[in-house]
Amino acid sequence: MLPIHGWSTRILWQGLRTLMLVSVLAGCAADIKPVRHGPAMTLTSPPDAFLQAQSQARESTGLPSVTLLNTGQEAFMARAALIETANQRIDAQYYIWNDDASGRYLASRLVAAADRGVVVRLLLDDINIAGKESLFVLLNAHPNVRVRIFNPSRSREGFGRWLSFITDFDRINRRMHNKTFVVDGVVGIAGGRNIGDEYFDQHPSLNFKDRDVMVLGALAGDMTDNFGAYWDSPWTLPLEQLYQQSDVTDSRLYERVQGAAQDRLKALVPEDRQAARAYLAKVFAEMISAPAELVFDAPPEDPEAPAVEPKRTAEALYRLVEEAQSEVLIESAYLILTDQQLQAIGDMADRTLDIAALTNSLATNDLVTNHSGYARWRPAMLEQGIELHELRPDAPACQHWVAVSAACQGGEVSLHSKAVVLDRKTLFVGSFNVNLRSIYLNGETALVIQSPELASSVAEDIRYAMEPENSWRVELDSAQGLVWHSEDGNTDHEPEVGFWRRAMSRMLSWLPIEKYL
Repeated sequence: MLPIHGWSTRILWQGLRTLMLVSVLAGCAADIKPVRHGPAMTLTSPPDAFLQAQSQARESTGLPSVTLLNTGQEAFMARAALIETANQRIDAQYYIWNDDASGRYLASRLVAAADRGVVVRLLLDDINIAGKESLFVLLNAHPNVRVRIFNPSRSREGFGRWLSFITDFDRINRRMHNKTFVVDGVVGIAGGRNIGDEYFDQHPSLNFKDRDVMVLGALAGDMTDNFGAYWDSPWTLPLEQLYQQSDVTDSRLYERVQGAAQDRLKALVPEDRQAARAYLAKVFAEMISAPAELVFDAPPEDPEAPAVEPKRTAEALYRLVEEAQSEVLIESAYLILTDQQLQAIGDMADRTLDIAALTNSLATNDLVTNHSGYARWRPAMLEQGIELHELRPDAPACQHWVAVSAACQGGEVSLHSKAVVLDRKTLFVGSFNVNLRSIYLNGETALVIQSPELASSVAEDIRYAMEPENSWRVELDSAQGLVWHSEDGNTDHEPEVGFWRRAMSRMLSWLPIEKYL
């Protein structure tokens, strides 16, 4: 065993070597500087006549038209059908676009749309690009497709990429978490889903309970404004400035992007434009008219500036909660409320306001780090009177949420949706998690819909998820501390997970890092 002073010397030397390595790599990495973008691609085609006619037919109400996309299969089919129908432009903005069967299939349809003259703009956050670069380089090779990356790291691969997250800590923590999909400026989708098998009920072992909203008309134009703000941000770089262009010829783009597209995906979607229009006509017929607005966070002018003020989406939710009279139902994959938010809730004590939240358990959370931040503040939230429910991985409700029910047999369900229902009259739904990262750091998008019909529908679904067979209710017991209740009985520790996962979550919960989770 080393003497204490020898151990200390070795640790000090290793630390100095690490700092030297960080400095060298940071110096060698290409500098990321704000850019000035050129003129937009010229649009030579009008919006699709069918989409325009559908929008104009509903304008007589004077209210936006909206509908929920509750299952992943619905969400996948809607996007695929819209791509087939597009005639002018597709704007897709995502935090994650996976290079899997779903991601490649939708990418192949974007190429097919570009082949017929549609301008495709794909805007991605940099944090999840690693390992998928070739897919986006391939897309960007098409003359009608442009790919841009928001707030990229200095180093593009390997250990240097992770070191750049340390050397650029403040800037790298400002992420574009928005998720929107707009076709011809007439139809748009916003919500919690990224692009990947687990978001579209196609993963064999783990699928997300998630939620999107499709809108028709002026609200889609607002989504285009949201997209444009990030597309033209000085901190959004063209893909070709980060990666070398592919030498793939245009004639082979479709085949190379599509790769091994699964027959099961082809069977889900409309086979041509006529079938796509027929499918969308049914979806549009089910839309309701209701007062609604899109709220989105503008990209940061200086991403290195301290993030100390709540962003626009957070302020909108604060106002809605302040106006609530009886009930607030929260559905949030990641849930962290700390002193400032809990104090605001405490200030509402002069009125009876029931606040209940559904979030992931440690067993269903895809990120132990995020759960640790929630666990750190879980007792305080309970003491403030918030009713907490944590999703079970074996929830029978999976059969209700995941359209491909075979994925629920022996698989698991996890919560990824983000919605708040107020007094069963108002629905706040989008990419916004009720946690500090969404409040202060991320760019987010949310729809605020004043519809008792939609609000009640989502409220019933949340309450259904809170039933004992689907979730554990967590309570504070004066003798035992935290207790998890379910139809199977009670336990005094995080259920359905092993010792080491519980230990890791507990150790991480000691760290005051909840703002960055």
